[in-house]
Amino acid sequence: MGRALMDIIVRASVVFVVLWLAIRVSGKREVAQLSAFDMIMVVTLGDLVAQGVVQEDYSLTAATLAVSTFCVLSLALAWTHYRFPCSRPLLAGRARVVVRDGEPMLEVLSSERVTIGDLHEAAREKGIRSLRDIELCVLEVDGGFSFFTVDRPAADEEA
Repeated sequence: MGRALMDIIVRASVVFVVLWLAIRVSGKREVAQLSAFDMIMVVTLGDLVAQGVVQEDYSLTAATLAVSTFCVLSLALAWTHYRFPCSRPLLAGRARVVVRDGEPMLEVLSSERVTIGDLHEAAREKGIRSLRDIELCVLEVDGGFSFFTVDRPAADEEA
Protein backbone atom coordinates (compact mmCIF):
# COMPACT_ATOMS: atom_id res chain seq x y z
CA MET A 1 0.00 0.00 0.00
CA GLY A 2 2.86 2.42 0.82
CA ARG A 3 4.38 2.05 -2.66
CA ALA A 4 1.01 2.77 -4.27
CA LEU A 5 0.60 5.94 -2.20
CA MET A 6 4.11 7.12 -3.04
CA ASP A 7 3.37 6.42 -6.72
CA ILE A 8 0.33 8.72 -6.51
CA ILE A 9 2.43 11.48 -4.90
CA VAL A 10 5.07 11.20 -7.63
CA ARG A 11 2.43 11.15 -10.40
CA ALA A 12 0.61 14.13 -8.89
CA SER A 13 3.90 16.04 -8.65
CA VAL A 14 4.81 15.32 -12.26
CA VAL A 15 1.32 16.30 -13.49
CA PHE A 16 1.45 19.47 -11.38
CA VAL A 17 4.74 20.51 -13.01
CA VAL A 18 3.45 19.65 -16.50
CA LEU A 19 0.27 21.69 -15.90
CA TRP A 20 2.25 24.61 -14.50
CA LEU A 21 4.52 24.57 -17.56
CA ALA A 22 1.53 24.28 -19.91
CA ILE A 23 -0.13 27.29 -18.30
CA ARG A 24 3.10 29.34 -18.43
CA VAL A 25 3.69 28.47 -22.09
CA SER A 26 0.09 28.89 -23.23
CA GLY A 27 0.06 32.61 -22.52
CA LYS A 28 -2.00 35.01 -20.51
CA ARG A 29 -5.72 34.63 -20.88
CA GLU A 30 -8.36 35.31 -18.32
CA VAL A 31 -11.00 32.68 -17.64
CA ALA A 32 -13.58 35.19 -18.85
CA GLN A 33 -11.80 35.25 -22.21
CA LEU A 34 -12.00 31.50 -22.72
CA SER A 35 -14.33 30.30 -25.44
CA ALA A 36 -16.82 27.47 -24.91
CA PHE A 37 -14.36 25.11 -26.61
CA ASP A 38 -11.55 26.26 -24.28
CA MET A 39 -13.75 25.57 -21.25
CA ILE A 40 -14.60 22.08 -22.53
CA MET A 41 -10.90 21.45 -23.04
CA VAL A 42 -10.16 22.54 -19.46
CA VAL A 43 -12.80 20.17 -18.06
CA THR A 44 -11.53 17.33 -20.25
CA LEU A 45 -7.97 18.09 -19.19
CA GLY A 46 -9.08 17.81 -15.57
CA ASP A 47 -10.47 14.34 -16.18
CA LEU A 48 -7.33 13.24 -18.03
CA VAL A 49 -5.15 14.58 -15.24
CA ALA A 50 -7.18 12.69 -12.64
CA GLN A 51 -6.80 9.46 -14.59
CA GLY A 52 -3.07 10.00 -14.97
CA VAL A 53 -2.56 10.80 -11.32
CA VAL A 54 -4.56 8.04 -9.64
CA GLN A 55 -4.09 5.45 -12.43
CA GLU A 56 -7.34 3.56 -12.10
CA ASP A 57 -7.36 3.91 -8.31
CA TYR A 58 -10.69 5.56 -7.55
CA SER A 59 -10.38 5.31 -3.79
CA LEU A 60 -10.98 8.24 -1.49
CA THR A 61 -7.41 7.86 -0.23
CA ALA A 62 -5.97 8.26 -3.74
CA ALA A 63 -8.11 11.31 -4.49
CA THR A 64 -7.27 12.92 -1.15
CA LEU A 65 -3.58 12.24 -1.63
CA ALA A 66 -3.57 13.66 -5.17
CA VAL A 67 -5.43 16.82 -4.13
CA SER A 68 -3.21 17.24 -1.08
CA THR A 69 -0.09 16.93 -3.23
CA PHE A 70 -1.40 19.64 -5.58
CA CYS A 71 -2.17 21.87 -2.59
CA VAL A 72 1.25 21.38 -1.01
CA LEU A 73 2.99 22.10 -4.32
CA SER A 74 0.84 25.21 -4.83
CA LEU A 75 1.78 26.42 -1.35
CA ALA A 76 5.45 25.70 -2.11
CA LEU A 77 5.23 27.81 -5.27
CA ALA A 78 3.48 30.62 -3.38
CA TRP A 79 6.12 30.52 -0.63
CA THR A 80 8.93 30.56 -3.22
CA HIS A 81 7.21 33.45 -5.01
CA TYR A 82 7.02 35.39 -1.72
CA ARG A 83 10.39 34.44 -0.23
CA PHE A 84 12.52 34.81 -3.37
CA PRO A 85 11.44 37.90 -5.36
CA CYS A 86 13.92 37.07 -8.12
CA SER A 87 11.86 33.95 -8.91
CA ARG A 88 8.66 35.92 -9.60
CA PRO A 89 9.16 36.47 -13.35
CA LEU A 90 9.83 32.75 -13.80
CA LEU A 91 6.96 31.56 -11.60
CA ALA A 92 4.25 34.09 -12.42
CA GLY A 93 5.49 35.90 -15.51
CA ARG A 94 5.84 39.63 -15.82
CA ALA A 95 3.63 42.47 -16.87
CA ARG A 96 4.21 43.70 -20.42
CA VAL A 97 3.47 47.10 -21.95
CA VAL A 98 1.31 46.51 -25.04
CA VAL A 99 0.35 50.12 -25.92
CA ARG A 100 2.49 53.22 -25.41
CA ASP A 101 1.25 56.69 -26.38
CA GLY A 102 -1.57 55.28 -28.49
CA GLU A 103 0.68 52.96 -30.48
CA PRO A 104 0.23 49.21 -30.07
CA MET A 105 3.46 47.31 -29.49
CA LEU A 106 2.85 44.70 -32.18
CA GLU A 107 5.91 42.59 -31.37
CA VAL A 108 4.88 42.33 -27.71
CA LEU A 109 1.28 41.51 -28.66
CA SER A 110 2.58 38.81 -31.00
CA SER A 111 4.91 37.29 -28.40
CA GLU A 112 2.04 37.19 -25.89
CA ARG A 113 -0.34 35.78 -28.55
CA VAL A 114 -2.80 38.64 -28.09
CA THR A 115 -4.50 39.99 -31.19
CA ILE A 116 -5.14 43.65 -31.89
CA GLY A 117 -8.83 42.70 -31.83
CA ASP A 118 -8.46 41.39 -28.26
CA LEU A 119 -6.85 44.70 -27.32
CA HIS A 120 -9.62 46.75 -28.93
CA GLU A 121 -12.27 44.63 -27.19
CA ALA A 122 -10.63 45.07 -23.78
CA ALA A 123 -10.40 48.84 -24.38
CA ARG A 124 -14.09 49.05 -25.36
CA GLU A 125 -15.03 47.15 -22.19
CA LYS A 126 -13.32 49.94 -20.22
CA GLY A 127 -15.12 52.64 -22.22
CA ILE A 128 -12.09 53.56 -24.31
CA ARG A 129 -13.08 54.29 -27.90
CA SER A 130 -9.68 54.57 -29.56
CA LEU A 131 -6.18 53.35 -28.91
CA ARG A 132 -5.07 56.97 -29.40
CA ASP A 133 -6.71 57.70 -26.03
CA ILE A 134 -4.40 55.24 -24.29
CA GLU A 135 -1.20 56.57 -22.80
CA LEU A 136 -0.17 53.16 -21.51
CA CYS A 137 -1.74 49.70 -21.56
CA VAL A 138 -0.20 46.88 -19.56
CA LEU A 139 -0.92 43.19 -20.00
CA GLU A 140 -0.81 42.02 -16.40
CA VAL A 141 0.51 38.64 -15.27
CA ASP A 142 -3.04 37.40 -14.69
CA GLY A 143 -4.01 38.12 -18.31
CA GLY A 144 -5.97 41.29 -17.58
CA PHE A 145 -5.30 44.69 -19.11
CA SER A 146 -4.58 47.87 -17.15
CA PHE A 147 -5.31 51.05 -19.09
CA PHE A 148 -3.94 54.51 -18.40
CA THR A 149 -5.63 57.04 -20.61
CA VAL A 150 -4.55 60.45 -21.83
CA ASP A 151 -6.23 63.26 -19.95
CA ARG A 152 -7.76 65.47 -22.63
CA PRO A 153 -9.34 68.79 -21.66
CA ALA A 154 -13.10 68.88 -22.13
CA ALA A 155 -14.40 71.05 -24.98
CA ASP A 156 -16.19 73.44 -22.59
CA GLU A 157 -13.04 73.94 -20.49
CA GLU A 158 -11.07 75.15 -23.51
CA ALA A 159 -13.51 77.98 -24.28
